[in-house]
Amino acid sequence: MSDLTNRSRKILLAVVTEFIATGAPVGSRTLARKYGLDLSAASVRNVLADLEDAGYLKSPHTSAGRIPTDRALRLFIDTLVEVRPLAPEEQAKLGKRVAEIYAMADDPMREAGRYLSELSGTAAVIAAPRTELRALSQLRFIPTRPGQLLAVIVFADGTVENRFIQIEEQPSEPELTRIHNLLADVIEGRSLGEVRDLFARRLADERVALDALRRRAFELASRATADVARRNDVVIEGQGRLIDLPEYTDASRLKKLLRALTDREDLLRILDKVIAAGAVTVFVGSEAGELGDGDLSLIVAPYTERGRVAGTVGVLGPTRMDYAKVMPLVDATAAALSEALGGNKR
Repeated sequence: MSDLTNRSRKILLAVVTEFIATGAPVGSRTLARKYGLDLSAASVRNVLADLEDAGYLKSPHTSAGRIPTDRALRLFIDTLVEVRPLAPEEQAKLGKRVAEIYAMADDPMREAGRYLSELSGTAAVIAAPRTELRALSQLRFIPTRPGQLLAVIVFADGTVENRFIQIEEQPSEPELTRIHNLLADVIEGRSLGEVRDLFARRLADERVALDALRRRAFELASRATADVARRNDVVIEGQGRLIDLPEYTDASRLKKLLRALTDREDLLRILDKVIAAGAVTVFVGSEAGELGDGDLSLIVAPYTERGRVAGTVGVLGPTRMDYAKVMPLVDATAAALSEALGGNKR
């Protein structure tokens, strides 16, 4: 901001505001007429030229109009945008609807995504909790045949994963009961990743070798949880709202958009960064890497499951998104998801 005068900041804010509203290049006449700048069109043109030289604006073609660059949009988001928080009644309505979805819907992630898409007017993204971050509830072993146990892993959200493990010596029923009781004390309140790390540390501790039952329990549990695959579920709802925008009437831009919606790896990498950040994060254009080839912005927030950061929820759209509206909407949706998944707000 230090390289901009007050007049330049005011004109830049007007350009970004007009571009977000229309998606069209902004000319000096429009700015002078609509935004009360108290400047002639010629004076506005001079400032626009200076802003272009500084890297805040660019001309998409030979017309006199200009559009903001990613640098200008980042400045707008960080220092100029006036975020419009949700009214208390809007927050209550959103929270109630998300709670209903997670209590009744067959596919709550997809249904919640549709709801956020409707509210935001663009595409919504919800990533399932990463397996390593999901809280465990129980771990049980069931004898199936000689030399084999069925490991039943129950997550706190009620989902269950089963896997067979091979063993050399079948434990007795009393021994299994003691193993289950021991693991119940260890697992309580921990995520899968934390449990895996704990088992590895305990097995590396020579003192555990003195307790044959504990060592047997940790060995069985370590083998049962070692190959639980990461869930890469990413739901994108409202793609049609994006495709219908004027930005994507151009065939080449539409192809980039469809590629971004189909290839989820770039999206997953970005979402992982948000989990690490732990707050609402905005990726503008090129900041989102190859996602949409720099033509898309992503506003994302982490949500929790039983108080632990688990997955992410957000909105995917053109760089001219209404950031002032969408940022608090994404934040409120993440809080509502956290509440629905465990009764704890972020």
